[in-house]
Amino acid sequence: MSNSEIQQRRLNATPRGVGVMCDFYAVKAENATLWDHEGREYIDFTAGIAVLNTGHRHPKVMAAVSEQLGSFTHTAFQVIPYENYIELAEQLNQRVPIEGQSKTTFFSSGAEAVENAVKIARAATGRPGVIAFSGAFHGRTLMTMTLTGKVTPYKTAFGPFPGSVFHARYPNALHGFSVDDALESLEMLFRCDISPQQVAAIIYEPIQGEGGFNIAPPEFVQALRALCDRHGIVMIADEIQTGFARTGRLFASEYYPEAKPDLITMAKSLGGGLPISAVGGKAELMDAPLPGGLGGTYAGNPLAIAASLAVLKVIDEEQLCARALKLGAELVETLNASGNPALVEVRARGSMVAAEFNDPTSGKPSPEIARDIQQRALAQGLILLTCGVHGNVIRFLYPLTIPDAQFRQALTLLTSLLRA
Repeated sequence: MSNSEIQQRRLNATPRGVGVMCDFYAVKAENATLWDHEGREYIDFTAGIAVLNTGHRHPKVMAAVSEQLGSFTHTAFQVIPYENYIELAEQLNQRVPIEGQSKTTFFSSGAEAVENAVKIARAATGRPGVIAFSGAFHGRTLMTMTLTGKVTPYKTAFGPFPGSVFHARYPNALHGFSVDDALESLEMLFRCDISPQQVAAIIYEPIQGEGGFNIAPPEFVQALRALCDRHGIVMIADEIQTGFARTGRLFASEYYPEAKPDLITMAKSLGGGLPISAVGGKAELMDAPLPGGLGGTYAGNPLAIAASLAVLKVIDEEQLCARALKLGAELVETLNASGNPALVEVRARGSMVAAEFNDPTSGKPSPEIARDIQQRALAQGLILLTCGVHGNVIRFLYPLTIPDAQFRQALTLLTSLLRA
């Protein structure tokens, strides 16, 4: 069956609200390569939106899932527990950049992790308020959609939203928002909208994902930490897109050793392609909810737990943090050497890399230029994603296991696209 025939079936069977970027359909994937129904081959620079840092179907991840599949697939941990759930929690407790003793619990999606981090913070503080930032993305459930700092398409027509959620400015020097501006916006919230004594948590992304790969300046994160300490507010780092070697560290929060968060949300590449998420944090905070207050039918599914344990081994054995730094540096060099007049900034932490494009004549953000590059790349077999509040950013999320020759093939193609 052809891609176009399946495309018509999709349009007839699924709602328009599920936006789909590509008009072809995957039949097979291996590491950084995808094949469609018509046998065409693609280089995947999306990794399932940062889910596949260890690549499609990594052999060690597949072997771990297969072994677990031979034992059992589900019991619901809250009913009949299993040991590998505990083992994964132990491993993450040793690795998360949290001060003091940590505990971890598991869920199925990133949005669930964020929702439960908010629940934990509220239970621990007895306060209702939560502060997030402009340009943030935290999920598509009602609470996480409220926390998200971008209206279209995530919030359009879905209100009213839960109360006691407020947004401050996220620093973005390119767009004229300094660290001082961001901190002043927090103080304005405290003066005008909610007392800091009523705020349970401030949630931030060390690097904004959907917002455009905007990297939090160290002085901003340190100021957040000091502010949270001063007012007894729980500091939550959303590491759903930044985690598990993408930035050259297991967690992006490791770049801010003097400003460790209290809670960290995790998902995406933790499961190597299987749905799993987690909240890790200070033991006294994690223990605040009553027994039964946390959980979910599929939370910490044993197949996903097995995959996650294998992912952590692969990251260590294949030195993916170091590889993320190496590949990211090569990509940054390629982008900066392209000479594209619309390219106004390249941002990178390891292999979390973004290129932002403005119209060379007007100087205004140009989603059209970013989309044109994306579409021309797709026509030549390279799959890219856009992002950013203005939609003018291309983000690069290749598997960290991509073969060197294939990576350089993609960079050669990218160079030709940017110089065209």
